[in-house]
Amino acid sequence: MFARQAIRPARTLQQHVRRYASDAPKSGGSNGLLYTCVGAAGLVGAYFYLRGGTTPTGQRGNAPPSAEANKIPGQSGASAKKAFTGGDQGFVSLLLEKSEIVNHNTKKLTFKLPEPDMESGLPVASAVITKYKGPDMEKPVIRPYTPVSDVDQQGTVDFLIKKYEKGPMSSHMHNMEPGQRLDIKGPIPKYLWTPNKHEHIALIAGGTGITPMWQTARAIFKNPEDKTKVTLVFGNISEEDILLKKEWEELENTYPRRFRAFYVLDNPPEQWQGGKGFVTKELLKTVLPEPKEGEKIKIFVCGPPPMYKAISGGKKSPSDQGELDGYLKELGYSKDQVYKF
Repeated sequence: MFARQAIRPARTLQQHVRRYASDAPKSGGSNGLLYTCVGAAGLVGAYFYLRGGTTPTGQRGNAPPSAEANKIPGQSGASAKKAFTGGDQGFVSLLLEKSEIVNHNTKKLTFKLPEPDMESGLPVASAVITKYKGPDMEKPVIRPYTPVSDVDQQGTVDFLIKKYEKGPMSSHMHNMEPGQRLDIKGPIPKYLWTPNKHEHIALIAGGTGITPMWQTARAIFKNPEDKTKVTLVFGNISEEDILLKKEWEELENTYPRRFRAFYVLDNPPEQWQGGKGFVTKELLKTVLPEPKEGEKIKIFVCGPPPMYKAISGGKKSPSDQGELDGYLKELGYSKDQVYKF
């Protein structure tokens, strides 16, 4: 169980979160409707709650890692063979080892790498391209996905795949049975992370846009040399749609001085104590690090097109970030401080 603090008055929350968001790290240790309607606002105090662990003395701090947190692997020692090498390698045919239901529309798919001692070869943060051509299709469908498995994981690579009604690739992947194969190519580099590249990063995600966020946060917290602070703002339709929630809560409980998560639900349950309604400019102003921090901070955005439009403006192409727009521009952030996955 994770301790939940009572909702505080808006001014108190603003001061508390702003102080967390602005302090330097210590040396110690989708819904289209959701984002189309993102302009709807409410009192900041009704939008979120804080959770965190305590030390044995009851003080907030970097608690010793729990058994669950210890499952996050450390840095790999010797250089391992890489399954995906990019360049002229082309597509690699991977066998589906396991398909697990996560919720009503999402599955976790585990694919076997060509050799059991291989790593994926996908640096943080990067994606892959999947290819499938059905018997009645004139040309293959190609879609990008970001793995959620650790870069050091040997023998397999994992994906969280949300099924879309008119999505030929997501539908095909959901229908796959263990033993079938899928063509995958990579890596497709995104924002290459290095330890302590920024003092504080913010992750603003919607739906399966959480996958590159998890890949980045996982790399930070598995590395004892990386002291980066992380703030997550994650919008979804319902509580069931919050992907990797247990993993995020474990990080929040283990690193209360360095990680905060703020969840916003379009359709919250009756007893929900997190954000209710829509991600707003007021919420972002309260929980994000201040733009005056300059290069010390970086804000990452990933989600459906309406989310980009409201919060950061869209990308022109995979290689062109486009201009900064939306709430982040209105709040005073610069184009250099924002990256759109």
